[in-house]
Amino acid sequence: MANVLDIQGLSKRYKSVQALDQLSISVPEGSIYGLLGPNGSGKTTTLGIVLDVINPTAGTFQWFGQPLSKETKRRIGALLETPNFYPYLTGLQNLKIVADIKRVDHSQVQTVLETVGLANRQHNDFKGYSLGMKQRLAIGAALLGNPEVLVLDEPTNGLDPEGIAEVRELILNVAKQGKTILLASHLLDEVEKVCTHMAVLRAGHLKAEGPVGTIMSAHDLVIINGGAPLEKLEEIARSLPIVTDAKIIHHQVQLILQTGVDSAEVNKAFFAQGIALSQLTVRKKTLESQFMEIIKADKKI
Repeated sequence: MANVLDIQGLSKRYKSVQALDQLSISVPEGSIYGLLGPNGSGKTTTLGIVLDVINPTAGTFQWFGQPLSKETKRRIGALLETPNFYPYLTGLQNLKIVADIKRVDHSQVQTVLETVGLANRQHNDFKGYSLGMKQRLAIGAALLGNPEVLVLDEPTNGLDPEGIAEVRELILNVAKQGKTILLASHLLDEVEKVCTHMAVLRAGHLKAEGPVGTIMSAHDLVIINGGAPLEKLEEIARSLPIVTDAKIIHHQVQLILQTGVDSAEVNKAFFAQGIALSQLTVRKKTLESQFMEIIKADKKI
């Protein structure tokens, strides 16, 4: 699978603040790629640089295997901040103005209104739209011109649960059309439910990257009644290369495994040490627990 965006060693410094430090990531074609991190982590700076809004201090990036140009910009739709729609014009009128600016035929406007679920409200003034509707209209504006890639900065920021759900469904529907989506968010739940790939940023540094399923694929294994004293089980577990951490919690030994290791491998490894485990409980980690581990590991450095 080809990449629509390749970033190598991207850095940005604002006087004494290092906003981005040697970031290198690749966004696969057809993916929903999430930049995840708290405020100030470098997400918006990254999007600003790759959209030619911010000049990098160092590093390079390529869209579709080539430097950003007028031609490649036409293949990208972006929403970096809340657009300035005219409050007393209708949704339809506002999108026609955007179409004129983009030199896009007005025939696309109706299709976009259908895509973002605003066809039945197209004749209502923008000022009467809910926050969720305003955000969907903004995404609609970014979709004019039928771009191959959609770039969104905090697309659900400030929305209520209903608005978040509407935008989330819209993103998934747009992705089904074959478009690649790159979005920045500080919401773990949003990234977990929407994205196929992700990068975790903290203070301008890349802390983790890859398919969401891979980042979440590690498991907590709780060994109960293992046929040996808990201290012995913990000692053996710590000696196994497939185990990254082991500790006794609530009269059980809890293991954190290397990515991709399953319970059968754990049983086999303990049996090789002369221990027949009588019970093994597997608990999948949530993205939140993975994120907190990444952040905690970062603080220890």
